[in-house]
Amino acid sequence: MTGAAGDPAPFQLICTPAVPELLQRLRCSIVLSTYQAGKLVFVSPRDDERLVQLPRSFVRPMALQWKENTLVVSTASTVELFVNDPRMASAYPRQPETYDALYLPRQTLQTGRIDAHGLEWDTTGGMWVVNTRFGCLARLSGRYSFEPAWFPPFVTELAPEDRCHLNGVAFADGAPAYVTCLSDSNEAEGWRKTLPDHGVLVDVRTNEIVLHGLSMPHSPRLVGGSLYLLLSATGELARVDAEAGRYEVVQKIGGFVRGMASYRSHLFIAYSKLRKNSSTFRDLPIADEATEAGIAIVHEPTGALVGRLTYQQSVDEIFDLAILPDQLRPGIVGLDREERALGVTSPEKTWWAASRDEGSSDRKPMATPS
Repeated sequence: MTGAAGDPAPFQLICTPAVPELLQRLRCSIVLSTYQAGKLVFVSPRDDERLVQLPRSFVRPMALQWKENTLVVSTASTVELFVNDPRMASAYPRQPETYDALYLPRQTLQTGRIDAHGLEWDTTGGMWVVNTRFGCLARLSGRYSFEPAWFPPFVTELAPEDRCHLNGVAFADGAPAYVTCLSDSNEAEGWRKTLPDHGVLVDVRTNEIVLHGLSMPHSPRLVGGSLYLLLSATGELARVDAEAGRYEVVQKIGGFVRGMASYRSHLFIAYSKLRKNSSTFRDLPIADEATEAGIAIVHEPTGALVGRLTYQQSVDEIFDLAILPDQLRPGIVGLDREERALGVTSPEKTWWAASRDEGSSDRKPMATPS
């Protein structure tokens, strides 16, 4: 679809022919965050040939995580928890009989401006955050903005100075195993002085630096028995041999790669345009080819690139993504929607409350979808 002047329509997304059918076969949808556009976007297969999108507005949405029907997103100063209750989907007032899943806002944690770059659950159900501004891994609770739990060995104190740009964590067996940093700096925003090839991979369990000299590493992920990460400055997916202290490039993605999720033998990797007006990024090796934002799909066992989605308009940068399994048309009640107050759930039953007429004191009865 294009606008009247021939320009792409807002959030226009094109894809290689295999993508809709692949998502149908995998039975999943993609959710991505873009703080540049201020949106959370669900991307789902409409059928074997077309995709459908559902954008929702957030204030600087960044890190994403999904587990057991709970979707978590970090924003400018909060972490928001949404819970899928499929019982509410069919009777959603705005679009009944449309969705097979519906995410409802259930909890807000006030973190303050910590620049949360990653989210994970531990074995107890507690939530961890990659606290980039303070350079640590932290636990979240209802008592504090965050509770520091681990620092890289080169960071000597808790300070809101973004010293090393700690930006990603890989969990193993419900506990943090590896993190990525853009440098091993211990001074305020020192990582900016060492770009692009001073990134490090750190083993959280031993406090040892496993790899030096990485080109802006992001998004470490343990997939089966393999450790992957993204090299943002060169647009590459890499597989790490932590014991040997080396890595190999699996696939050249292109673009500024950041944000990765795995699902059923596939890696979903977000890539972004480069900020050409930024002195931090304009001279990176990837500068001339980082002209689009989208998602690349890699077959993990073979390393083959099997699909690509590319934005034509509205989205220049993608921060993170997650996979929503067994959901082919999920919906979400945004924080700015009236329905966030109208959806009422209990373990046994759910209701949609009818909205009150403007200026009326009469309460309308609740509609019962299940």
